Amino acid sequence: VQLQASGGGLVQAGGSLRLSCTASGLIFSTYAVGWFRQAPGKEREFVAAISWTGSRTFYADSMKGRFTVSRDNAEKTAYLQINSLKAEDTAVYYCAASAYYSGRNYLGNDYEYWGQGTLVTVSS
Repeated sequence: VQLQASGGGLVQAGGSLRLSCTASGLIFSTYAVGWFRQAPGKEREFVAAISWTGSRTFYADSMKGRFTVSRDNAEKTAYLQINSLKAEDTAVYYCAASAYYSGRNYLGNDYEYWGQGTLVTVSS
């Protein structure tokens, strides 16, 4: 199983990015996907999760409004759209997959598979 996160880069504050997470080696449509991030010197934090079909999403309270999670099962890819980027969004963003979706998959232990992360750097 592989999850390939991509789309990170250097962006100015106020800009937008769309991160992608492409899966292989699993039946993607049967896995929920979560996004997490880890800023330098900080612990990993939950960003958002999306159910198998994409009909349900869940966001950390602090991420509501600027972050949008989506997926395209035909492309075996999940997305995280980040708008109005701020310097504090600078972090490595990880995607993860879980065969179980409770509607509140916000713990790292909820996920069986992890991608390698993609770095987002926001300049102010």
